[in-house]
Amino acid sequence: MIVPIAATFLLAAAAPAPARAPAPAARRPNILFIMSDDHAAHAIGAYGSRVNATPNIDRLAREGLRFDDMFVTNSICTPSRAAILTGQYAHVNGVTMFNRFDSSRLTVATLLQQAGYFTGMIGKWHLGSDPVGFDRWEIFPGQGVYFDPLLYTAAGEKTYTGRYATDVVTDLAIEFIEQRPKDKPFFLMLHHKAPHRPWEPDAAHAAQFADRWIPEPETFWDSYATRTDALHENEQRVAADLTRRDLKLEPPAGLSDEERTRWLAVKPDPVTITRDGNAVTLTGEALARWKYQRYMRDYLATIQSVDDNVGRLLAFLDQGVLARDTIVIYTSDQGFFLGDHGLFDKRFMYEESLRMPFLVRWPALIAPGTRSDAIALNVDIAPTFLEAAGAGVPASMQGRSLLPVLRGKTPADWRTSMYYRYYHDPGDHNTRAHYGVRTRTHKLVYFWKKDQWELFDLVHDPAEMHNLYGQPGQEALTRALQAELRRLKKDVGDEDQLADEQLPNGVDGTVAKLRGK
Repeated sequence: MIVPIAATFLLAAAAPAPARAPAPAARRPNILFIMSDDHAAHAIGAYGSRVNATPNIDRLAREGLRFDDMFVTNSICTPSRAAILTGQYAHVNGVTMFNRFDSSRLTVATLLQQAGYFTGMIGKWHLGSDPVGFDRWEIFPGQGVYFDPLLYTAAGEKTYTGRYATDVVTDLAIEFIEQRPKDKPFFLMLHHKAPHRPWEPDAAHAAQFADRWIPEPETFWDSYATRTDALHENEQRVAADLTRRDLKLEPPAGLSDEERTRWLAVKPDPVTITRDGNAVTLTGEALARWKYQRYMRDYLATIQSVDDNVGRLLAFLDQGVLARDTIVIYTSDQGFFLGDHGLFDKRFMYEESLRMPFLVRWPALIAPGTRSDAIALNVDIAPTFLEAAGAGVPASMQGRSLLPVLRGKTPADWRTSMYYRYYHDPGDHNTRAHYGVRTRTHKLVYFWKKDQWELFDLVHDPAEMHNLYGQPGQEALTRALQAELRRLKKDVGDEDQLADEQLPNGVDGTVAKLRGK
């Protein structure tokens, strides 16, 4: 059932709309939702990657559906996860930045559990509060760590000594499926830490990229000419803002823990390396190129571990004869800059950060090798799961089920534009707050605290290098896009209610170590 957005969506946790009676368990699909953290679509083979190969993730595209225009509504970890769970924008679900999620809110997990699904959450949660609506959960505190990871359950905690996080999460996922009640369909959210910063691969995967040269993106040396102050002021540049920890530089011996932490936090310039047995000091362009290679090799190596583990999961489903009746989704909580515009991280509404990979395999419904250019959003994920399960979609969810698209029949009234808003300012990387609209052909972005605009023609300038705002001849287009932006903002109920409030971090540091809250 697709429920139109109603006035009731402004309620924080409205009661669900009357649900259809669940279909018999045997007819309802299992749902395996695999989400990595910060995996850019352009680091996936199926999306045309120039920097790596991902054969197992690509298999989902080959055997299912590839969404080409799947977008995040607020490109940082915690808000995206809250949007996926609730089907609501950040100003409605209350999670605009790294603030704690109110676990009493209605989520897709609770609704599927009520509909008879055996529900699980394993891996990176990063919402502060304990998961609710899950029969079994085991999560990293905060961001989690790559090596010797600690995971919490409702009853206790366990450190997986000598283990790598990506492998551990996959093992636990397989165990969850093996031990599920056989008379119920299952819903499993499997959330990897990788490839999130600090990009720490295991030895085997690091070795695969140790001597590999990674091509630089065409926009690596972007001068930011014509763009707003926001891009000039950002602090997520490969050349200037990667730390010694990011670059895996070895601290001097004899430092105290506090001194070591401070040393690793420095953004180094210059850097001295050993090349052909000789010490070489790098500065300027040579240093920027070296930093890019260092960053990308580690980033891609962590992805290779994810890809291998996706292969393990798919093989497990094949062996257990679960593949046909299981929806398998691979996605990331947002996009990521891979040196594009000279950047790393996400946050900005530029394409590399805005776009999420979204691959769906469902042999019972989706024809192999399908592609869709329907504009899809992370708030659509919860309604999609509910409709696929034969459960009701509450009117409080602002997204729209993608099930018709999965069937190959995109409705005639499907959206032709999307709304984005980023709040964290001041915040990490000095990325300025902004909101905007993206249509099929154009993008208009407003940095509201600076009262500055950017306008891009995505057909003729897909790399977003030329800001057309204020240029002669662009007046009519600007007015039309501003009108569409106002319409979307109103439609989703954004009245700037959280625009100027810097909410406290409730998901990292000391608060992340709390359990049972």
